[in-house]
Amino acid sequence: MTRRVASEPNDLARYWIERANAGDVEGLVALYEPNAVLAFPPGNLATGHAEIRKVYEQLVAAAPVLAHGRQRPALVGDDLALTACTQTTGEVSVEVARRQPDGSWLWAVDEPALVS
Repeated sequence: MTRRVASEPNDLARYWIERANAGDVEGLVALYEPNAVLAFPPGNLATGHAEIRKVYEQLVAAAPVLAHGRQRPALVGDDLALTACTQTTGEVSVEVARRQPDGSWLWAVDEPALVS
């Protein structure tokens, strides 16, 4: 399966929704750096692709139908970006993305439910 790579930091959120709705666990994991940290479900931390994969296997098994929220403009400084989105539930997600050597972006830190 060919997956698009994020050419802008905010592409990551759009691809996340598309891949989650498609049940594409490996596609979700591919949005993260190998040693990324995911704070989900709330109160838990998943570090690295193996742990993040387990989280998304459980999420995809529940088959939620997710909608795009209101994405804020990314705050970009050199090779780091802060991204944030107000979800349709009112929760706010906040992420730190890093520009990769090929110019694409991956999340390094993901907090999907910072404020609820």
